[in-house]
Amino acid sequence: MATKLSEPKLNEATAAEMRAAMVDSQLRTNDVIDPAIVAAMGAVAREDHVPPAMAGVAYMDRAIPLGSGRALNAPLVTGRLLVAASLRPAMRVLLVGAATGYAAACLAELGVEVVALEESADLAAMAPADDRINWIAGPLGAGAPDQPPFDRIIIEGAIEALPAALVDQLVEGGRLVAAIRDGAVSRLVQGVKTGGTLALRPFADMDVAPLPGFARPAGFRF
Repeated sequence: MATKLSEPKLNEATAAEMRAAMVDSQLRTNDVIDPAIVAAMGAVAREDHVPPAMAGVAYMDRAIPLGSGRALNAPLVTGRLLVAASLRPAMRVLLVGAATGYAAACLAELGVEVVALEESADLAAMAPADDRINWIAGPLGAGAPDQPPFDRIIIEGAIEALPAALVDQLVEGGRLVAAIRDGAVSRLVQGVKTGGTLALRPFADMDVAPLPGFARPAGFRF
């Protein structure tokens, strides 16, 4: 996938300093201390995954607008989701809502097999080229039904309801992590598929960028 972004408006030394500051002040101080995840997020150039005009604030502890009504989550949100996913090299991972590919690049650094699902062609076209990532296009709520089952599913955004189609695409014993919107609050959640079902339990409240296509049906409650 060819990148459509111009060169980031950060020089390499400045970007490296900002990544180090992100790791020390945002991740390590907030339970993201897994050495592999810290190394992966410290290696990926976050500024390459935002519009050029936003490169200077790419490492701020907040979501970055990407256009198309979407945003790149704050680094801590991505870090906490990666930790909760309990990843191991060579696992098959479906990333739902991959946007411009930041979390997908972090996953690739962790040595997993990444399938990055995105429905916005404009956002996917902004992703830097990376042949470690298998990009697919389609509705986010549908997942990747033509792919083999996944060991992990990471939903990179806040949703109101979890489609059964995504649960079906997990292997037995597989883990799903996401964020559930409950009014004005977003809660990071995780669950393990057991006996064909998935029960989600919250582990942190955070401000998470919403994803389209996951509206809660009328009368539905978790």
